[in-house]
Parts: sequence; C-alpha cells; structure tokens
Amino acid sequence: MEIAMHQVPRFRRGFRFQWEPAQESYVLLYPEGMVKLNGSAGAILNEVDGQRSVGDIIASLEQQFPEAGSLGKDVGDFLQDAQHHHWIELS
Repeated sequence: MEIAMHQVPRFRRGFRFQWEPAQESYVLLYPEGMVKLNGSAGAILNEVDGQRSVGDIIASLEQQFPEAGSLGKDVGDFLQDAQHHHWIELS
C-alpha cells in the first residue's frame, strides 16, 4: 500500500528516536533493542514529529538537501519500510 502525502507519521508507542554520540548516528530505541540508522534514515526520521504530513516532511528535506533533487519516492519508500518494520504508524 502506497503512502499518501497527507498522512502523518508518528513513532509507535515504545519507540524512541535520538542521536547517540557513542554510535555517531541516529538510533531508534525500543524495549527489545536498538536500530542504528544510516544518514538518510536519520534525516527522514528526524522530521517525524507526529504533526507534519509526509508531504511536509518531503518538502523540508528537499529544502535542506537541494542537491539531492526530488526526494518524494525515496522518502515514501523508506517510510513504507519503516511502517512495515512497525517503527512508525501513519494516520
């Protein structure tokens, strides 16, 4: 199922996103462990605040990284994957 631009992602209960200095990366913490995120994943999840829509997140990332060009498909694909892994939920 494709993610719609109006949907609002939020972290699922029990998941915490944060910068981890020891890992020198963003991580996603949950009761059973931790996921170390690459730079792109960290940049996308850093925009997830439970308020902004997928479209707003894409626009913000395209403004921050203009050299990357259109990010809609990549961000949508990643958020779909994050939802599949139960890291986020969409409303």
